[in-house]
Amino acid sequence: MTASLRALRALALLAGFYLMGVALLMVLAAADWVLLTRHLVTQSVYLVLGTVFTSVALMAPILRGMFAFLLAGRRSSGAGGCPVTPQEQPELWAEVLEAARRAGTQAPDEVILTEGVNAAVAERARLLGLLPGRRRMYLGVPLLTGLTVPRLRAVLAHEFGHYSNQDTRLAGVTMRGRAAVLHTVNAFGSGDNRAYAFVGGLYVRYAHLFLKVTQSIARRQELAADQAAACQAGRDPTAAALRQIPLLDAAHDHYVDTYALMGRAASALPPVGEFHGGFRQLLAARQPDALSELAAARRPPRPSPYDSHPPVSERLALIEALPDDGLTDDLAAPSALSLLRDQDGLLATLEERILPAEASALQRLDWPDLVMVRALSDARGWAEPLQMAVRRALRIAHASVTTAGGAPPGPLWEGAAGVVVAESATSSAAAADSGTATETGARLPSLEDVLDAIDGGLLWMEVADRMPKPAQAARLTGRSARNFIRPAVWDAVAGLVHLHLIAEGLARPDVSWAGRPGLALPEDWEERMDAAIDAAVDDAPDTTPLRALLGGDNRIRPE
Repeated sequence: MTASLRALRALALLAGFYLMGVALLMVLAAADWVLLTRHLVTQSVYLVLGTVFTSVALMAPILRGMFAFLLAGRRSSGAGGCPVTPQEQPELWAEVLEAARRAGTQAPDEVILTEGVNAAVAERARLLGLLPGRRRMYLGVPLLTGLTVPRLRAVLAHEFGHYSNQDTRLAGVTMRGRAAVLHTVNAFGSGDNRAYAFVGGLYVRYAHLFLKVTQSIARRQELAADQAAACQAGRDPTAAALRQIPLLDAAHDHYVDTYALMGRAASALPPVGEFHGGFRQLLAARQPDALSELAAARRPPRPSPYDSHPPVSERLALIEALPDDGLTDDLAAPSALSLLRDQDGLLATLEERILPAEASALQRLDWPDLVMVRALSDARGWAEPLQMAVRRALRIAHASVTTAGGAPPGPLWEGAAGVVVAESATSSAAAADSGTATETGARLPSLEDVLDAIDGGLLWMEVADRMPKPAQAARLTGRSARNFIRPAVWDAVAGLVHLHLIAEGLARPDVSWAGRPGLALPEDWEERMDAAIDAAVDDAPDTTPLRALLGGDNRIRPE
């Protein structure tokens, strides 16, 4: 079957998608006429009203689907962003206009910068693309940050290649039809009654059929756009851009989660303009191999049987099979971000338009301060389960001594292992100074209290059993139970150590754009801390190495 015949078949199915609604309305009207004029004419008025109500309930979702289908493509895509004019960004607009000219298609009426690693041309077309409409070009600032100018030209050529009609005019209609079908199906997402579920199910089944039949056309369009990009921007820059975009996408997701949002625990954001602008520093600090590792660590998306994009490996193979055109991929070429004027001001405007309104009330912190806020939050989160468990264990040990008729409550009491466990006034003051408290205001044990409890033999006899764990792990005993909970205990002790070092001014924030943000510790701590904590949480705990690091006198200065 030729491309034109496949496109005509798709167009017929597309018309059928709309006519399905017309047919449903006609069937519903005919059924009502028969029931009301032949069978229910002598029945009670309640039965007649019930029939009318049921018909109206079914008509509403049918009409909703028909109007959603007709209006698809004429409404805004809803993508937020920062529009830029030719006067504001002449260099970027020059690249966009040249790409549209070389593709032989209409230039966009607007260029909008967005927050994602993406590029797209959207058209508010009429009659599903038979009549052109207003065009918008969407360009993600992270994409501009990571691509060179030659690679950006390949991306622009690909996007305009979808509109260059190198296959057939009807193929473009098919692509818009796929978008219209998906828009119609999504329109039923807000319906929560049985009528919506029934009618929506009919539209979804028809949509699956249409997407399956038109998938080959959609993939041919993608491959044709790749060929157009290679012809206009060069084979090597096009292949390089295709390889790099998934790496940038993974790196940007990592950046947002690890850096841009690291202050969410304290309701803080990076400096103005740096929420998106910090991505520049991450890319500058990382080699391509590091970006590949981030991409490899991502869980691959579940493949969709209706995906319009062929596998990247297939697309690359076809591009690389093209003859050498002499247009090399220049790694030293300027960044596409250099096409933008007043980058800092533009990034600040993008934040204002993209971030929710509540973000304007959040405090802005420099990157080192954000790292410190995150380190404090993480350390407290790691430490609190162990602190709570130690507090309960000490309380029970204290109560058991009192019940047995021992010495009255005081700073010292016998622990479960028959050794002295101390809860001195000094440690209570240290906990108060550190500000560590539960929801009820009761102070949690300090690092000294925890080490004393470990020395008192309470770690594996009393404390570990009171650490939170899944229900299925509660049945574990002996070494299996210790091995299960040991990582959480290790993290908790490390958290308490970090809190102590921060309070003493011995830890400083390390943004570490090439790695992960965290704390930079003194050299002795970097070299010996892990082994010292390992010894403290061993089956036979020994806190001596950790205490030696903390001062050598078995005491800890108040945090």
